[in-house]
Amino acid sequence: MQRIIEILPAGSWPAAAATEIFVADYEGRHRRRMVVCLQSEEKVLLDLEHARLLHAGDGLKLEDGRIILVKSLPEELMEVTAANSLHLLRLAWHIGNRHLPAAIEEHRILIRRDHVIADMIRGLGGHVHMVMAAFDPESGAYAGRIGAHQHENGHAHHSHD
Repeated sequence: MQRIIEILPAGSWPAAAATEIFVADYEGRHRRRMVVCLQSEEKVLLDLEHARLLHAGDGLKLEDGRIILVKSLPEELMEVTAANSLHLLRLAWHIGNRHLPAAIEEHRILIRRDHVIADMIRGLGGHVHMVMAAFDPESGAYAGRIGAHQHENGHAHHSHD
């Protein structure tokens, strides 16, 4: 079984060079060690020092030099919207204060289903709608995007440079 030896951050490599595709939801892309089943049904091994999120567009470089393109599988998410950009910014602060993974866009924030958080957002005057979308949340500001064979700096959050 081929091993993944390096994770190439999205945008740092030509996606057209990929010979395989790995598609998974957020849970399936946030791992430390797992057998990755590719679209061709070939299986390869991911074995990292620490758990991390594989982002859409990342490349997984195999021992034999092939590169696998990571894609996000759409899943049911909560779309948070607000009256204006300042209101959305305030909602983002409350979501971040609870350390929730969030995909932040200009006019909406996508978060995972959580009825307690939905109630909080509505209580703050925000709007919550269920949507099917790929979930590729922002990452923390502390850890670097590194090769699978290197050490991260010990923080639980991961960079999205």
